[in-house]
Amino acid sequence: MQYCSLGSTCFTVSRLCFGSLTLGYLGANLPLLQGAALLREALELGVNFIDTAQYYANYNYIRRALQGWSCDVVIAAKTYARDEAGIIAAIEEARHELNREQIEVFLLHEEAGGGAMQADLPALECLHQAKARGLIGAVGISTHSAEAAGLAARLPEVEVIHPLINQRGIGIIGGGLADMIEALELAKTQGKAIYGMKAIGGGSLISEAEKHLQWAFSRPYLDAVAVGMRQKSELITNIAWLMGQDSSEGNRIANIPRQLRLEPGNVCTACGCCTGRCSQQALIIAEGRLQWQQEKCLLCGYCIPACPHFYLSIV
Repeated sequence: MQYCSLGSTCFTVSRLCFGSLTLGYLGANLPLLQGAALLREALELGVNFIDTAQYYANYNYIRRALQGWSCDVVIAAKTYARDEAGIIAAIEEARHELNREQIEVFLLHEEAGGGAMQADLPALECLHQAKARGLIGAVGISTHSAEAAGLAARLPEVEVIHPLINQRGIGIIGGGLADMIEALELAKTQGKAIYGMKAIGGGSLISEAEKHLQWAFSRPYLDAVAVGMRQKSELITNIAWLMGQDSSEGNRIANIPRQLRLEPGNVCTACGCCTGRCSQQALIIAEGRLQWQQEKCLLCGYCIPACPHFYLSIV
């Protein structure tokens, strides 16, 4: 396993970060013991960096995987809360559900650019107050926006940036791939910790997964890359690719199809709840029905809990 310092923080992390969204109901919805066992296997193979979020509702997998584990683990959690009460509640929920005194990294989830960043300065200050109390170890943001990443690079309040970044620029908003790279290169000069997400475009680049993951792993401005994994073969393959090695499972993994679907037998009411949750505008209401624009979709699963009737799933 390869390790590096997470920016100017005090944490040392594996360059492969376990993106845990895929474990729970936003992803593969694995049985608790199966998902925890996969995560535990990752720990045993040297992965010591786990990305999660309040929205993922999957702390139970991580808590179970960490039972009896004595080596250092760095957990990055996120919240959509922006008010003081909501942020404090989110931190306490993570500490309680993960059975940890401190959450190593805590982020404002899916930060937008422009005025939104300025409006969220009090939220960042709230996180820094929690850091001063020892409840969290580092403060930052996650974002799909090149503009937000550029602003975060210049803000001393932001210590960690978790950006969407892949070789094709799929899913980047508020600018393009060149803008995102420029922002992250600047952030690195400022000592920011940076770990990327969506290196294979949420599965849309899976047919060339090795190429795109190795591109991400080779970026000098990325301390680590968060990758979602649903089975042991994916874990073994991703570690091999990180280390520049071949994997016998690579071709099979590259051919795993993924898509968003309406659950069979359910009749969508076209209420629009899911479309409002999709930052990529991959879901639209047209001609009175829900339509999925696959070329825009990151398969992040964020639309799934937005549906009041649980019509959506990723298969």
